[in-house]
Amino acid sequence: MKIAQLLQTLEAQLARLQVRIAPLAQHATLTPRFDRQLFHTRSTTLQACLNEAQKNFSELQRAVEQQQLPQVAWLAEQLAAQIEAISRESEAWTLRAWDSASPAQTRWQRKRLQTQEFERRLLEMKQTREQQLAQATTFDEQQRLGREIIAFDARLARCRQALQDIENVLARLTR
Repeated sequence: MKIAQLLQTLEAQLARLQVRIAPLAQHATLTPRFDRQLFHTRSTTLQACLNEAQKNFSELQRAVEQQQLPQVAWLAEQLAAQIEAISRESEAWTLRAWDSASPAQTRWQRKRLQTQEFERRLLEMKQTREQQLAQATTFDEQQRLGREIIAFDARLARCRQALQDIENVLARLTR
């Protein structure tokens, strides 16, 4: 019974983490985010780390079904550490220091970080308006919120294009 509760708790934590990191899940960094013993992925995106944690959760479920207790204990401990690390990284995202690089790279990396933070805030504002729209009762309010959501979509598109342009510049600088 305890193992079933543990699995439910871990699954719920992974689901909450997926929602929380969504705005910055694909944002890469120059250096690895975590120790190689914690995450084996070479990717520096949070999504890749979360995918690895979800894979470990699947392995944990299989190990529980096959009653491989030493493997269950190790996987549960590893998964808890991975969830904790992703959670901490998502909370400290804006404080993350970039690698020391050339002044041009540093300037573009700072610009990328600012644009990614702007994208995250835009997504939050859009989600808030969508929730308000779902609860809106008057036609005028629904129209106003619908226009705001369309405006946020346009801003997000421009923001994502700017991020792509910045990524292209950084790719050229690091060749």
